Amino acid sequence: MSIQIVHQILTLYGTGANASHLQKGFDDNSGYQRPPMPSHQRVIEDLRTWDHASKYLGKEQYYPDFLAFFQREVSDKGWEAVVSEYLLSGTEAADDLLVRLHGGLIHPLIQLMFGMEWKQPALVAEALAQTCVHKDDLKELLYAAEENANEAYEEKGTSMPSIVSLLKETHGELGLAKVEGSNRLWDWMRKGAPDEALGIISKVKVMPEEVEEKTAEMFDAVVFAAAGATFHPTKLNKFNFYLMHFVNVSPFYLTINSQSWIPIKTKARLLEWKIRLDLFHYAAIGAPDLSLEQIKAYEPEDSATVSVAEILPRFHPMDDDGHAVKLARAAAICQENSKEYEDRDWMLIKGDDTWAKIHHLILDSVEGSGPKWVWCQGLDEAWKDIPDKPKL
Repeated sequence: MSIQIVHQILTLYGTGANASHLQKGFDDNSGYQRPPMPSHQRVIEDLRTWDHASKYLGKEQYYPDFLAFFQREVSDKGWEAVVSEYLLSGTEAADDLLVRLHGGLIHPLIQLMFGMEWKQPALVAEALAQTCVHKDDLKELLYAAEENANEAYEEKGTSMPSIVSLLKETHGELGLAKVEGSNRLWDWMRKGAPDEALGIISKVKVMPEEVEEKTAEMFDAVVFAAAGATFHPTKLNKFNFYLMHFVNVSPFYLTINSQSWIPIKTKARLLEWKIRLDLFHYAAIGAPDLSLEQIKAYEPEDSATVSVAEILPRFHPMDDDGHAVKLARAAAICQENSKEYEDRDWMLIKGDDTWAKIHHLILDSVEGSGPKWVWCQGLDEAWKDIPDKPKL
């Protein structure tokens, strides 16, 4: 289930949209909202004993029942305690839900992000219910990578490679020149990712003392990957649909880091899962070549607009499918969060000029003609409906 309309309204509101733009955002996204499903009183009562929940997990028809359960739990205990107990406690049941939280192209996680960032108990309850009805397709991958990393980094003092170096390794090992197929994401989730993918994401390990800086590195790397993947030799720039989601959810980790009730080891673990899934989805779209120089050399459609304050309002009246303004917002947050780390060797996107190119890339890609998004960047066939670049 997806409850994206609330994400759209909060993002518009949070970036300064006026009342008419908020109404337009609601109207534009109301068409795909589904009517409420009927609840099952028997199931609601059965969920009072959480051990019984397993028979309902992963089944969409029980969303109303999980929602009623978590609404009651949040009302009785507070949303922080409920998130801690059902997602972050490290029990077998909590880890199962944590895997499901990352399913469905991380839509449950995006819902939780807005609930926690805006401190809205109702949204947190919806996020937890949404989590419960998602599949656990990523369980084998995430558990195996975590186990491998814990063994590899058992000796203290060893640091993981930079994230950008892992992106480069992924491009070398899993680019579409080496692995064919346009449905790799779904194939890998059904049949298991290749050993090369598991080997690369198993190199991710965040130490507790690294959480703040590694969060900034993750944010920088995923924005770089998403922006770098927009380039095609002959086609207009377009963002990848999957990587866009992983940029959009990145502010969640700043919210997580600000919560004093979440143990630092849990913050590190959540960040590890995010970095691993960033790399996994980059591989799944064909691991296209990424070039910072291409980003810096990009010529915007409107070079007079340079600041975030000028660019963000351009997204407010846009016909948006619930994604574009979130992408613009996330990039703006990343820019602000990155400033104190610009002296680090791992930092790629530095300076207002380069950030202006990122913001223009987002704006031009969604304002331009043709589809807003590309699905599998590394395959030429994925670009067939994207208009050609103008002839010089």
